[in-house]
Amino acid sequence: RFSHFAFIAPIIMKRRAGFATWSAWSGVATTLLLVQTESLVAIQQPTRQSHYRGRRRIPALFSSSQPDSTIDDRPSTRMIETESNGSEMDQVALSKGSNGVQEVAPISSWPSFDTLDKKISIIALPCIANFAINPLVGAVDLFWINQMKSALAVAGQAAANQVFSSAFWIVSVLPSVTATLVSKANAKGDKEELQDAVCQALIVGFGISLLGSALMLLYPERILSSVLKPGANAMRYARPYLFIRSFAFLPSLVSLIGFSAFRGTMDTSTPLKISLCSNALNAILDPILMFPLKMGVVGAALATLFSEIVSGGAFIFLMMKRKMMSWKKILRVPSWAQLRPLLEGGASLQLRNVALNLTFLMVARVVQSLDETGVSAAAHAMAIQTFQLGGVVLLALSVVAQTMVPNELVEKVDEATGQMQGGKRAAKNVANRLMSWGFVLGIALGGLQLLMLPLLQKSSPLEEVRKAAVIPSILASLYQVINGLVFIGEGVMVGCGNFLQLSLSTAVSTSFCLAALNTLPKSFGLAGVWMSFGVFNVARLIGVWLHQTRLGPLSKRSLAEQKRTQ
Repeated sequence: RFSHFAFIAPIIMKRRAGFATWSAWSGVATTLLLVQTESLVAIQQPTRQSHYRGRRRIPALFSSSQPDSTIDDRPSTRMIETESNGSEMDQVALSKGSNGVQEVAPISSWPSFDTLDKKISIIALPCIANFAINPLVGAVDLFWINQMKSALAVAGQAAANQVFSSAFWIVSVLPSVTATLVSKANAKGDKEELQDAVCQALIVGFGISLLGSALMLLYPERILSSVLKPGANAMRYARPYLFIRSFAFLPSLVSLIGFSAFRGTMDTSTPLKISLCSNALNAILDPILMFPLKMGVVGAALATLFSEIVSGGAFIFLMMKRKMMSWKKILRVPSWAQLRPLLEGGASLQLRNVALNLTFLMVARVVQSLDETGVSAAAHAMAIQTFQLGGVVLLALSVVAQTMVPNELVEKVDEATGQMQGGKRAAKNVANRLMSWGFVLGIALGGLQLLMLPLLQKSSPLEEVRKAAVIPSILASLYQVINGLVFIGEGVMVGCGNFLQLSLSTAVSTSFCLAALNTLPKSFGLAGVWMSFGVFNVARLIGVWLHQTRLGPLSKRSLAEQKRTQ
């Protein structure tokens, strides 16, 4: 299934040795991850018994057992199990017609533009727009810094930004757990539980933010040394940029928690409006602070800081207005019973964040060490911008999975009909549809990125940077097919509450990526770094496949156990 990606390297590089090395790493990642899973323990999501009495199957991505077809799984709609040639079950839905006889209607796991797709789009479109804003603003930042006509300025800003992002995301496990807790509370209609989840996340977030800011302010050079070599020429640009960004730690984390709280209540349009306003401010301030006021890279950092403060303040104001948080609860020390779900989920996800950011830091370090001129680092920044054009859409669908799956896992009564809804099979239906959308969009977005490469090449006035960015940008586009499945599959894992399983899968994938970074860049330079990304994502894809077919609460094994207990 993954072998066709291995042919990218020789077509572009025309080097058979490189193809063999890259293919070998992909094969090693695949084989060893399958062996590794013998020791993985599936963390099952406890739910009440579903009212379903049957099951069905259809060929689908990572689906060995297809659940009931519609998210609205009322008793008036029943599933039956029919055998085809004694082994394969046809996917059918039975509903009562006007004559009282049950009628059979086929249902697909692939995009069908039906009620489920409409529900997904209502949540996904604002998320996609929200995620798209950040890389667009990042592209604006990169554009204005490129106008300084200094590759070292671009390299320094990129290094400092990577360090801040890594430090921030290592401790930003709170939003993922918060969204899951809020989504479950919202599905149950428990306002107090929802408010508790938000307030506890903010309490923990305040403490983490203060610690993170203090460390970056006190030890900037030591932290930057994780990416830049001691005495690197880019350090004179990276140090002041990181100093300013350090003050954005708290407002950035508040914004993320606020965004998670709103999407947990199925409201993704409010965060979009806040993001539009704050990032518009950033885009306006960038050129003003950098050139008329002659602040350079420092001006770019100040523009980002101001926009983060506006965003964090807006989220606090709206959460108070909608009674999603309370100062009384924030100022009160929470009990262990209240903090336990948040801390346990956060501790499990911490391993994943450490593994992810170790990967990105090592990538940044290898890129910075490829040359002393900053050309490779500047080209890598351009390739990242290429990736983010399509990646934001797929990341947004991952957020949709984190929101919809836990909401569907909770069995609840439809207020309009008085019938039960939700359960594992309803959640599995959502997961399968999202995975199909990820596959389709991954292909489409990768192709779109390839078509836009000539336009993206114009973002840098430096010819040597444009040439160095060509192959990494092509690889970034081709990887979107894998990313569509990986991002959404990992979002399903978060939504199911399988935090530890996700973390272990990511840690194993990181080990393969780090091993590849030790060999491939020596032969292929910056292109070798992006080949290592390919190894990383293939390994993560195997972890997703194992969760959905073997180890997760929505796998065939789990659904079969549920059926036996009914």
